[in-house]
Amino acid sequence: MKQLFLALISLTVLPAAAQQLGGRVVFPFLDLPPNAQLAALGGMNVSARTNDPGMLFGNPALLNAEMDNRLALNYVAYVGDIRQSTAAYVFNTEKYGRIGAALTYLNYGDFQSYDAAGNSLGAFGVNEFTVGVTNAHTRGKFTLAATPKLAVSSLVGDRSVALLADLGAVFKHPTSDFTVGLAVKNAGAQLTAYPGRERGPLPLDVQLGTTIKPEHMPVRFSLTAHHLQRWDIQYRDPNARLTLLDGSTDDKKQAFSFADNLARHFTVGAALVLSTNLEFRVGYNHLQRRELRLDNTSGSAGLSFGAKIAISGFQLDYTYATLQAAAASNYFTISKALIKK
Repeated sequence: MKQLFLALISLTVLPAAAQQLGGRVVFPFLDLPPNAQLAALGGMNVSARTNDPGMLFGNPALLNAEMDNRLALNYVAYVGDIRQSTAAYVFNTEKYGRIGAALTYLNYGDFQSYDAAGNSLGAFGVNEFTVGVTNAHTRGKFTLAATPKLAVSSLVGDRSVALLADLGAVFKHPTSDFTVGLAVKNAGAQLTAYPGRERGPLPLDVQLGTTIKPEHMPVRFSLTAHHLQRWDIQYRDPNARLTLLDGSTDDKKQAFSFADNLARHFTVGAALVLSTNLEFRVGYNHLQRRELRLDNTSGSAGLSFGAKIAISGFQLDYTYATLQAAAASNYFTISKALIKK
């Protein structure tokens, strides 16, 4: 396990300086939350320890005994015909630690193809997927984990492939409902690019967060800091022109805002825990709100709302997340323990 972590850390440090935002990365779908609980907590969370195997996408070190032998199936309906399906399963071994296996598949629907003369060449599909295996070891208050992953993007018979990994660590207080998590996500390299394109950087993200539930309060709070490897994550449109009071335009660049840039590094989430079978969640992602707002309004971009209900051994999770002011996405998760403890 030690040798595995050293090898994966080397993959993390080398591409860190190349990390870019604003559409300058390949495989950007790796940043999407693939399950309802992550989406409800702001789309990013590295510290919420629950029984949902899909939380390994937030931080591989979130694997714990409550996930053992549980299978989680996730379905996301994005705008248009874009759909994402995910499966995750966790089990424990005495010799090799806790293991999680996960697959997520994103389909963008069918597109029509035409030649230069406008004649139809039929339909083609665009899809992307990742498959990974998580290995987690718990020693006292700490859990360390790693998830090697393979990512593939497919377009009209051509493919782009990347090999990457997530690294994670979680501290769990022995008596209080308090955890701290650290994750390095999407560290690695693009092995092959699409024909005629150069290889690009993956969406590396270093995240640090905490989750706490006060002893006499039925609310669990989460705060997550992301993109810690890069301070300036504001996007300034190089073609933007400022409109002056007299109606003329100015080519001055958009101003840098310290407060806005700082806020973009954080997501917040809260869960109202009414019982072990019923829970309501809310989250806010400031980076998402700022970058996906419309010119004249932000609407409810960046906000997410969700709920969990457990019935007869099945757990159902649902989240309504507003990705941007013009559209929202619906997340569905169903999970169950396949083997009773």
